[in-house]
Amino acid sequence: MAERSQTAPEAGNDMGNDDAIGGNVSKYMVLPTGYCGQPKKGHLIFDACFESGNLGRVDQVSEFEYDLFIRPDTCNPRFRVWFNFTVENVKESQRVIFNIVNFSKTKSLYRDGMAPMVKSTSRPKWQRLPPKNVYYYRCPDHRKNYVMSFAFCFDREDDIYQFAYCYPYTYTRFQHYLDSLQKRNMDYFLREQLGQSVQQRQLDLLTITSPDNLREGAEQKVVFITGRVHPGETPSSFVCQGIIDFLVSQHPVARVLREHLVFKIAPMLNPDGVYLGNYRCSLMGFDLNRHWLDPSPWAHPTLHGVKQLIIQMYNDPKTSLEFYIDIHAHSTMMNGFMYGNIFEDEERFQRQAIFPKLLCQNAEDFSYSSTSFNRDAVKAGTGRRFLGGLLDHTSYCYTLEVSFYSYIIGGTTAAVPYTEEAYMKLGRNVARTFLDYYRLNPLVEKVAIPMPRLRKEKPPPYKYPLLRGLASNYPNGKGDKKSSVNHKDPSNSF
Repeated sequence: MAERSQTAPEAGNDMGNDDAIGGNVSKYMVLPTGYCGQPKKGHLIFDACFESGNLGRVDQVSEFEYDLFIRPDTCNPRFRVWFNFTVENVKESQRVIFNIVNFSKTKSLYRDGMAPMVKSTSRPKWQRLPPKNVYYYRCPDHRKNYVMSFAFCFDREDDIYQFAYCYPYTYTRFQHYLDSLQKRNMDYFLREQLGQSVQQRQLDLLTITSPDNLREGAEQKVVFITGRVHPGETPSSFVCQGIIDFLVSQHPVARVLREHLVFKIAPMLNPDGVYLGNYRCSLMGFDLNRHWLDPSPWAHPTLHGVKQLIIQMYNDPKTSLEFYIDIHAHSTMMNGFMYGNIFEDEERFQRQAIFPKLLCQNAEDFSYSSTSFNRDAVKAGTGRRFLGGLLDHTSYCYTLEVSFYSYIIGGTTAAVPYTEEAYMKLGRNVARTFLDYYRLNPLVEKVAIPMPRLRKEKPPPYKYPLLRGLASNYPNGKGDKKSSVNHKDPSNSF
């Protein structure tokens, strides 16, 4: 991507109109109007030339106030929502007002109390700014666009501060996470490269199931999960990680699920967009979730690879593709919820409602009342709509949405802001809900508490009758390694 010159312009020097933003600011220092001499503390330096960074332009309005412009998605000026940038060379107790002035959306959770994220080098845990310091309004100075302004006080001169729309989850973090899983040598976890993006980043496919389910000739009941087709929807990755962490764990429920189902997970469908700091599009400016009908192997290679695999499984008489769930984040609604399809067959339509109803019972942040079923023409190219039309009446296709901001617990009106852990908890609850859906609960009692790692005994074969959705009563696989503890990162508050 193009970068700005690192020489500091005079304040008020117009860096071009809104349409001319072509790249991220790179160590861009803002000096006061007419200032001559050496830069000093308090002359802020803005930077977004790092992975998943996004800030296209900075205009100083006054000594304390700055207009900030989001860089549009690469090759597509329509989408301007995600921001992620750093500020350094601050002065202790320096107070500023930052105005994000060129959002492409008018509706926003900023109207409902959402606030940007912040962290610094000495306090590396992301935190939300106090909502009382955040304002969202229509601004006559910026073509009557909606502007999000927030006030902030820098308190440590040596810190570099980072601000973001939501918790970042980068491609590199994702690769390190998968590397750590691979090193555990779990015989029920398989990582494959299904293809590559335009910029040659990996499209990872994970298979989580008992090895017996992968033996030649075995019948498979498959749950297919995808995420991050829209790169700025970072909560998708946290939910996906929650699903994966639970499924590879020693939890008795996870062990039963691995015995009876095959989980295929493609957690990051748009690795280029994630890396580049786009909100919705790929490197070439495509909204991939509108190209499922006919994805190009050169323009949409990740989508093409996943679609080919799904069609291959669909044509395999030994494979039943039971579920397809595509995970997204929503910028205007609270809670987790689902979109499903509308069918002429009333019985199929009613059966499709079962899973979200069960998930609502398991997850306090999931709202069935916000769940809806549609066949809007504008959504025709989405994974949910395309696969819902392709697959037969035994398959269910959903979009799982989760709020960028918060959830409201039933019976209350207070919004509870999501944390990284809360997003992952939703993922764990999604995974657990398959136990209820397939009525596997009695089998959990047959799975003992995890044995000492050296013990090689297998529990007796299951004696329960075949239940709806079970492929067969497979014998128990080898004991898995103890799951790693997810330590919280303590830090001071701002």
